[in-house]
This record gives sequence, structure tokens and C-alpha cells, in this order.
Amino acid sequence: MNELANRVTRPSKNTRFHLSVSLAIDPFSPLFTLLHAAIFPSSIEFSPYTLSLFFFSLLSFFQLTRPDCYSFFFFLPGKRGDLSIRNRRFEETMLGFSNGTGGGGVGDDDLAQLQSTMRAIELACSYIQINTNPAAAEATILSFHQSPQPYKACRYILENSQVASARFQAAAAIKEAAIREWSFLATDDKGGLISFCIGYVMQHANSSDGYVFSKVSSVAAQLMKRGWLEFTPAEKEVFFYQINQAILGSRGLDVQFIGINLLESLVSEFSPSTSSAMGLPREFHENCHKSLEQNFLKTFYSWARDAALSVTNKIIESHSDVPEVKPGASWCDVLLSSSHVGWLINLYSSLRQKFALEGYWPDCPVAVSARKLIVQLCSLAGEIFPSNNAQMREQHLLLLLSGVLPWIDPPDVISKEIEEGRSGSEMIDGCRALYYIGTVTTPVDFDRLLRSIRPFGTLTLLSMLMGEVVKVLMANSTDKETWSYEARDILLDTWTTLLASMDGSGGNAWLPAEGVHAAASLFSLIAESELKVASASATANEDDADCLASVSAMDERLGSYALIARAAVDATIPFLAKLFSDRVAHLHQGRGTVDPTETLEEVYSLLLIIGHVLADEGEGETALVPDALQSHFVDVVEANNHPVVILSSSIIKFAEQCMDADMRSSIFSPRLMEAVIWFLARWSFTYLMLVEDCNLGTNQLKSLPSRACLFTFFNEHNQGKFVLDIIVRISLTSLMSYPGEKDLQELTCFQLLHALVRRRNICFHLLSLDSWRNLANAFANDKTLFLLNSVSQRSLAQTLVLSAYGMQSSDASNQYVKDLMAHMTSSLVDLSNNSDLKNLAQQPDIIMLVSCVLERLRGAASATEPRTQRAIYEMGLSVMNPVLRLLEVYKHEISLSLSSTLLNEAKTEKYKDLRALLQLLSHLCSKDMVDFSSDTIETQSTNISQVVYFGLHIITPLITLELLKYPKLCFDYFSLISHMLEVYPETLAQLNSDAFNHVLTTVDFGLHQQDGDIVTMCLRALKALASYHYKETKAGNTGLGLHAAGHTDPNGVHREGILSRFLRTLLHFLLFEDYSLDLVNTAADALFPLILCEPNLYQGLGNELIEKQGNPNFKSRLANALQLLTTSNQLSSSLDRLNYPRFRKNLNNFLIEVRGFLKTR
Repeated sequence: MNELANRVTRPSKNTRFHLSVSLAIDPFSPLFTLLHAAIFPSSIEFSPYTLSLFFFSLLSFFQLTRPDCYSFFFFLPGKRGDLSIRNRRFEETMLGFSNGTGGGGVGDDDLAQLQSTMRAIELACSYIQINTNPAAAEATILSFHQSPQPYKACRYILENSQVASARFQAAAAIKEAAIREWSFLATDDKGGLISFCIGYVMQHANSSDGYVFSKVSSVAAQLMKRGWLEFTPAEKEVFFYQINQAILGSRGLDVQFIGINLLESLVSEFSPSTSSAMGLPREFHENCHKSLEQNFLKTFYSWARDAALSVTNKIIESHSDVPEVKPGASWCDVLLSSSHVGWLINLYSSLRQKFALEGYWPDCPVAVSARKLIVQLCSLAGEIFPSNNAQMREQHLLLLLSGVLPWIDPPDVISKEIEEGRSGSEMIDGCRALYYIGTVTTPVDFDRLLRSIRPFGTLTLLSMLMGEVVKVLMANSTDKETWSYEARDILLDTWTTLLASMDGSGGNAWLPAEGVHAAASLFSLIAESELKVASASATANEDDADCLASVSAMDERLGSYALIARAAVDATIPFLAKLFSDRVAHLHQGRGTVDPTETLEEVYSLLLIIGHVLADEGEGETALVPDALQSHFVDVVEANNHPVVILSSSIIKFAEQCMDADMRSSIFSPRLMEAVIWFLARWSFTYLMLVEDCNLGTNQLKSLPSRACLFTFFNEHNQGKFVLDIIVRISLTSLMSYPGEKDLQELTCFQLLHALVRRRNICFHLLSLDSWRNLANAFANDKTLFLLNSVSQRSLAQTLVLSAYGMQSSDASNQYVKDLMAHMTSSLVDLSNNSDLKNLAQQPDIIMLVSCVLERLRGAASATEPRTQRAIYEMGLSVMNPVLRLLEVYKHEISLSLSSTLLNEAKTEKYKDLRALLQLLSHLCSKDMVDFSSDTIETQSTNISQVVYFGLHIITPLITLELLKYPKLCFDYFSLISHMLEVYPETLAQLNSDAFNHVLTTVDFGLHQQDGDIVTMCLRALKALASYHYKETKAGNTGLGLHAAGHTDPNGVHREGILSRFLRTLLHFLLFEDYSLDLVNTAADALFPLILCEPNLYQGLGNELIEKQGNPNFKSRLANALQLLTTSNQLSSSLDRLNYPRFRKNLNNFLIEVRGFLKTR
């Protein structure tokens, strides 16, 4: 054992293997990593990465133990002689050799050509390594990979080249060619390629170029998967027999190493997350994955387990009986019925004690792998435990917890050792073990585990452990993330896992009393820690990026803190109320004499913590008062004495002080106001004017006194309307008194004010408040609010229009919206009628006004509801002509000729204007906008269609290919074109020739973008266009008319019609270009009507493809595939719902059949 000096490091998910140097004890490591990975093929779900890790460990061990020189000659036993015959026939036909020397059996001319090819590839690889003319070198290698049937040259290079990278490229070329040409390879050739790869790696088992034989192994695995559903069980058995013989070790450690490598490659290839792209449907990969899991996974486990245990015995040089994990009828027999777990824990404990004084022990591979296995064993759950043996799981977890305890208990002692220099990895793994136990148990079962061996429960240990971690964090205030940061996050996840399910069913109703006390103590320490961090941050210099990252992380962390607080609300709510009142009192006492910065940061942090404790986010759903806050304080009968009411009222009273100018200047900084607004938004959506039976959780809580207190105090008959008025006035203050504070204004508009109008009952009261009328008046007339950014403008307009729901009637709601928006619409109309519009429109204040009004119109339109639809429609109609006049004025300012200057501020604003106009036109041509009018459907369609038609004429010249390189503008434009063609395809047909061709040129441009969404929208546009033309012509109409017909230009050159052009383009795209397979179905929907529109061209293009095929077999296959594309699956020439899925299936089958050999031309 002392002679073994190589260390093996466990790979990441993207790493095959890595070798380095370490200590003699390291050879233990592969056993634990091996068992860890093999034991969890699926938990119990199939997890190829962990099984790959297991195979990697065996590879690592064999690399440790194989001799310096080892000879091997690949042969097959007599009963497998048929494979030897197949290999020989394959070598003579496809690889061109009749012996294994790499040269025999090849003519002089062929040999010269092979040598020339090898030298070219070697030279290209060398050029890439030294970065000399890399483009030409890459082109040479790419040409080699794309050449048809390069197998002779590949074998020659593999057998004869002295350049490892050239051999690597040869293996890659085999893979690419075989996958590409698979459909027309003979069955013997497919199996021969796989056998050649397996034989090659075994013949070169002692090679020092590990990455080459790893590549060849992966090629064998990929080809085996490609033919998996074709090969018979007997053929698969031939391949696996070779691999199994290697793993048994009878041919030496080198070959045993290779056998494990092959299995690792195979399992990795069959994993959905690590499989290679083969241009096949997802169902193929899923079927292969399922087949391997059901039929071979346990066999692989048995092979590798036997190998692992046998070599481990040799390493540890022990004659004692090592309990063997014997596979049985189920994974339960493999993992639980044997004494494997107890043996593993005892072995780790013994080694831990033996090497306790060695500093390297916690981080050496054997320790890391063993702990990882123990931690993963903690996560076993589900059917692996017999349903009639409830105690088996508890005994299993108790055994594991007993083994883990020395890693984490006592927490203070272990923490001190880590701070003095010991590695924290063992402590962190202990935290992970608690987390996994928490994921498979209830809080009561989790707490009970430790009571059988300690005088306290597991929850108390969890609280002590996290408390110690928090103390370390407080003592070591540093930006560098140490072990304590990782431990804190893992322990927080443990608390979250245990408490999250209880939070929706009665708070801590099921938490033991000791657990409640532990949670309360822990939360007290957490709050102290957060306030200390907040205080220290007052003098810290953080850039914006770091600040944003920390806020995001903090929000997730506060959610976990809130669950801990709710587990002990009887203690934590009064505690938070005292903390907040103390900080506010300190602010007032030191006002004008003491720097309040540190205290302000503490108040900021407290507002975030309290907001998370009192209310959930409620994004996208009705916010409920947390059950934990309703199920406690049962002795409270007066609402004024309810701790939640006291805490909420104290914060609202504090926030109200921001309306005083002196208080704003001394206390309410923009940062603090952000926390105030955030809290009020979260709180009001949960507590303000609660609707009975809606916001108060489960039925069993509705009769509790605490529930009645929460319901009555802030409802509309008590303090609700008073608090609502305060919140509106605070909102107006934040918008008017903090100019330029973008984040604060967005919070106010998008979160707080929007939260108020999300509930209908609040809207009824809003419109009766003077403060709300003041806000609406400021929106319409105050220039300060014109300075809000575009997001805030839209959100504020949307909120004010939504509040119209509070009016008594539909007429009143429409009049409210008209009055609200009248100033904006009239200003736009007046501006467009100005005789000096061209010059006036260039003034900065006018540009800002136009942009602001357009954003507000967008916001108002997005708030449309049935009772306000008439006002919104009339508003949109009244500004359409002014908008088009302004667009005519601005179109030259934002054309491509000036696009290079769009980066400066003025041009960027004009770019935004164009985006806003595109979005406005998109809203107009949407059906929702059409339905707003009370006129007949026919009248609406005519009016809107004409507006869209006129708008297209204006916008089309502005949109150039260069301008479409701006991603957001590109998305908005193609979204408009796609939607417009689906709703008003006849509008495009009415465009003049130049405008029509320009639009379709942009669609062709979009088809070749890398953004899948853009390509999808272009394909949808083509589908709509072709479908319109086909249906119209079938009905006897002209459809696209001259646009679809070919013509001869003045130079005598024939020009194809637009549909012919796109049929040719789309077929070329599908057959020869690279694209995501997710696009195939959308492309099929576009191709189908194009073929129906141009059947003669489709037939001609098919004949051209067929004639270009030199191989008669290819010609026959292509002709048959083209025929089946338009005839199979009962496909008919009708654009109905049944035919589209039929054609999608046909196209998928067509591409699988022909794309491989067409791309090799």
C-alpha cells in the first residue's frame, strides 16, 4: 500500500478523469466513490452521472495499480467466433485492412493516399497547437470529418500516427460519419464499427494518451446507443461479453481499467442530461434510456461491485471478512438488508480515529468519498423501504445519524477546531446529512431520531449547530466566503425543508415544545446577526453589482428566516416589535446630534425581515395571512392587543412620518423609503381590508379569536380606510419628493400602487379618497411625474385606469378614464396639428413628451376591462392619426443611415419611440383591442385593418436588416409581422411591390437568426401567408395575386414568386442547415401549405435532389421518402386540424431517413 503514490480526484460532471499525486491511503477512495455512485442509480431513479462517477472511481483505482508495462492481445473465445468473422469481414471491406498491422492488404496507391491524409491531419493538429494559421487547420479537420465513409483513413491514423491529437480527430471522424451515415450502413458494418472501437481500446490499454482511448470508448458508446433499438439481444450480448471479460480482471489491470471506462462511457451516453446529439427525436433517447435502466443497470452494478470489492481487499491487505453487498430481487436487498451501511460507518469511524491527528485526513479522497456515500445514504426514501416494515427506515436513519454525530457535535468544540486550522469539510458534510434526513422525514420524526441516544431532540441539535455557525459569521465579518457561509446555507435549507410543509397547515401545531423553544432561540440569534451586518454595511463600500447580488441572495435567506420565526410566533413577533420600536426610539433621540446611518441600516434590515415574517410574496395568487399567525395568540380578545396588529401599526405610524419634510431630510433616505414602500406593498396585499373567507387560510382556523382580530382591525369598517389613505399619501410623496430615484419610483408604481388595485373591494374606497384624486391630478398635470422612466409611466397609467373598477357604473368608469387621459391625448393631437411640427418635434422636451404619452397610452391599454373598453378604444382611435403623423416626422431620424449614432442618448430615445410604435400597432391589430368597440364586428375589422395597413406603409421603410440586429426591436418587429399575418393576411397582399418585398426580405432574414423565438415567429408568418393564399385561390379569389406569381424583370431575368422562393428556402433550411429540433414541428406547419401552393415546384425540387445522388440506393431511398412525405398517414390536400399533425409526423420521419446522407454531399 505504501508503494501507491498516485492520487485520484473525483471528477466534476463534465470531466472524464484526472490524475494527480497524494498519500498512500488514497487507494481506499475508489471503493467509497464507487459504492456511492452505484448505490444511487436513481434514488431510486436512474442517475447516470452518479453511476458514471462510480465507473470513474474504478478507472482511477486501476490507474493506481496497473504495472508500468503490460502486454495484451485482443481475442475472442471460441464460442464467440462469429464476431471474429464479422470483425475480419468488416476490416477487409470498410476499413481496408486484412491484418492488424495498419498496412497489410492495402495497395501501394491506397497506402500512399492514406499516408498523405494522415500527414495532413497531423500537420493541421500541430498548427492548431502552436496557433499557426488555425483557420486553415480547422478547415482541413472539418473537411476530414465531413468526408463520406472516412473509415479507412481513420483506422490508418489510429493505428499508425504518433500524434495523439490526430488519433483523437480520427476517432471523432468515425463517430460523426457513422452517425451521419447510419441509416445506410449495413448491419454487419454497424456492429463492426463498435467492435473495432472496443478492440482498439483494449489492444492499446497501456497507452499513455488517456484522452484518446477515452474518446474511442465514448465513440463505441455513442454508436452502441445509435443502434440500440435495432440490435438484437444476442448482438448486444456480444458487445457486453467483451466488456465483462475485461472487467473480471483476467486480462490484467490495464484491460480492467478499460472495461470500466467503457461502461462509464455507455452509462453517461444513455443519460438524458449527458447524451450526445444525434439528430433524432427525444423519444429515441428516452426509449434507449428506459431500456438500459430496466434490462442492464443492475447487471452493470453487479459487475462493478464485484470488481470494486475484490480490488479493495487487495489494497487494504486484509484477511478479515468484508461484508459484500449482494444484489437481490430489489434494490432494498442490495442496499438495506445487508450490513453494508454499518460496515461503512464503522470503517470510516475507525479510520477517522486512527488518523485523527493527521491534518490531511478530512480532505483526503478516501474520507471525502466515504462521507459523500454516507450523506447520500441519508436520502434513501420511497419504495426501497417495505411498506410492512415501518421501523426499517427509522433504524436506517438512526444508524446513519449515529455515525454522523461526531462530525458536528459538540458544535462549539468543532467550530473552534476549524477556526484554528482544521478543515471544515467534515462539518459541512454533517450538515448535508441532516438536510437529507430532513427531506425524508416529518419534523416530529426528525426530532425523535436523536432522543433515543441523547437527552435532547434533533431539532435542538439543529438549532445549536446553526447558532454556532451564525456566531462564527458574526465574529468573522469578511467578504471572503468561508466554511461557515456554506454551512449556514445548508442548515437554512434543512429548516426550510422541515417547516415549509407545516407553514400551510397550522404553523407549529405539530412541532414539539422543545423544537419551538429551539426555533425561538435561533431566530433571536439570527436577528442579532442580521442587525450587526446591517450596521457594519453603513460604512462599507459596495458597488452596484455586488449590492444587487447580495439583495437577491438575502431575499431567499429571509424567506427561510421567516419560516423559523413562524415556528415560534408567540416569542418572535413580540421580539420583532421590541427591536423595531427600540431602533425608532433611538433615531428620534439622536436626531440632529448623532449620525443615524447605522441605525437606519438596522431599520432597513428589520423592515425586510418583518415583511417576510408577516406576509408571503403572493405573486400571481391570492395572498393569505400565514396560518401560523392565525393559530396563535388565542388569549387575545382585543384587536389593539394582538401582537401582529401592534407590530404592523408601529411600522405604518413610522412610515407616515415620511410626509414631513424635516423627517424626510434627516431620516427617510431614498434607501430607507425603498424598504418602507416594499413593506407596505407586501403587507397591504395580505392584511388591508381583508375579504372574509378569502385571505384567512384554512377552514379550521376561521373560528379562532386571533383570526377575528386580524380580520376586523384593518377592514373597511375599522382602521382600513384610514390606513389606505396613509399609504396613498406615502406613495404620492415617494413619487413627488424623490426625483430621479428610479428604483424607489418603480417600487411605488409597480408594487405598492399596483397591489392596491389588485383587490376590487379596495378600488371602491380608493376613488373616494382625496389623496387618490390628488395622485390622478398629478399624473395628468404635474411635470414632475413626466420625468418617470418608461416602466413607471406604464405601470402608473395601468394602475390609475384599473382603479376605475371602483365606479358605480360602466358609464362612470368610462368617463373617469376619459378625464384621466384627456390631457395626454389632447396634447398629442395639438402637437400633431402644429404647422411647424417638423421643427417643433426635434426639441428635447417635445421628444420626452411624445415618449411619455406613448408609454402612458400603452399602460392604459393594458388595463382595459369590459367596463372601460369603450373609453380605451376611443382614446386609441383619437391618437392614431397624430401618432402616424409623428412617425412620418421621426422616420428619417431613426433610419439605418443614422443607426450608427443610436448609441448616443438622443438616438437611443428615438429607437425607443420606434419600439413603442411597433408595440402600439401590435396592440391595435390584436383581437382584444378590436373587441373594445360597441360597433359591429364588420365595422371594427375594416377600421383596424385600414389603420394597420397605413401603419405598415409608414413603418416598413424604417425597419432595415441592420436595425434588426437590435434584439428587442427585432423581437417586437417580428412579433408584429407574425401576429398581423395571422389576423390580417390580406393587409400584406395590399402593399405595393416594394413594401411587400421588403417585409418578406426581413422574414427571410429572421429565418436565419440564432434566436429560436425569432425563427418561430417567421415560420408562423410563412404559415399564415401560404395558408391565406391557398385558401383564397381554392375559393376562386386571387390571394396574394401578382406577389405569388413569377415574372421577368426589365433585364430579362426570371424572378420567382414569393411562395416559390420560400418553399425553396425552407426545404434547404430543413435539409442542409443546422437548427434546433424544437423548430421542426413549426417548420412543418409552414412547409405544408407552401407545398400545397406550389406542388409543381416541390416536385421539381425533389427531382433535382434525386438526380444529384450518385448512389443508386440513395436515389431510391430519397424518392421513396419524398413520396411518403406528402402521402403517408392519410394526408390530404386540406389545411385542417387533422392534416397538420399528420404532416409533422411525416416530416420528422423524412428528415430522419434522408438528412444524414444528404448532408454528406
